[in-house]
Amino acid sequence: MPRVAAIDCGTNSIRLLVADVTVREDGSQWLRDVHREMRVNRLGQGVDATHRLAPESLERTREALYAYGEMLRRTSTTTVRLCATSATRDAENRDEFFGMVREILGVEAEVITGDEEARLSFAGAVADLDPDEGPFVVADVGGGSTELVTGTWDAVTADVAAAYSSNVGCVRLAEKFLHDDPPTDAQVREAEDFTRATLAAAFETVDVGQAQTWVAVAGTATTIAAVAMDLRTYDAERIHLARLGLDDVRATCRRLEAMPRDERAALGPMHPGRVDVIGAGSLVVRVLADELAERAGITELVISEHDILDGIARECALGLSDRGRGRAPEPDPEA
Repeated sequence: MPRVAAIDCGTNSIRLLVADVTVREDGSQWLRDVHREMRVNRLGQGVDATHRLAPESLERTREALYAYGEMLRRTSTTTVRLCATSATRDAENRDEFFGMVREILGVEAEVITGDEEARLSFAGAVADLDPDEGPFVVADVGGGSTELVTGTWDAVTADVAAAYSSNVGCVRLAEKFLHDDPPTDAQVREAEDFTRATLAAAFETVDVGQAQTWVAVAGTATTIAAVAMDLRTYDAERIHLARLGLDDVRATCRRLEAMPRDERAALGPMHPGRVDVIGAGSLVVRVLADELAERAGITELVISEHDILDGIARECALGLSDRGRGRAPEPDPEA
């Protein structure tokens, strides 16, 4: 049974999944989590303005990579793939990031395209759903971009029909528009206009008209779900595959958009690293809810805790991608 590791380094967070993979006789895969972890490194901090990865962001990422490397050694992981997304694609000094990954983990970081990010997110998101609920539309609201992808799932393979990556995400939107605490009505309107205009290109490319089920992945969506469900603490098992009516989604999003920072920080399921950007992420989700209700008649949102990490792990196990893959760091005899 192979033990693989997937690392997703996005704009706001860096996440690790170590999993054992079983391939069934019908060709389908079953992932058993060995370890799943998320750290907020805010790698994309200021990238829109400077086009460079900030020294403090690189240092936070370095600390996370050292911790992940130690976890890979402790779990005897054999194969590793690290995928970097929006912030790294846009940075002039991204070679500093590449060298750091190579030095600490001994693997090459792979900067994936927005379309590849969408495809991997889709594969991870729908794997636990009934194929008869398709076609699916999967939305991944990240720190620097939002991926929209449609397709089907036959319990073995994901068939992507269309995908698009838009340069609107919670970090970029917060830095660009939402400067006050809480943001003013004018700031929210400007951010919403920008979001609708930016996502319009996605909906022109990705036909969602036949979609039956909307699935949202990643930290913005799962945090919105936790708040909507009035959880006292974050509970991944309760959040995974939770279903929310769109009225509840919109109400929760507007609540988070208007909430002062100290009130957001006091919410039980709120990760400290999301406090400053959850309002902006909620705005993106609210716009998506409006568009999908109008274009596809969708009335509910399914939340998936499984996303691009799971998609990376599945491909890693099947050997579908050789880029960015390598062996885990060798055990440290002094550890």
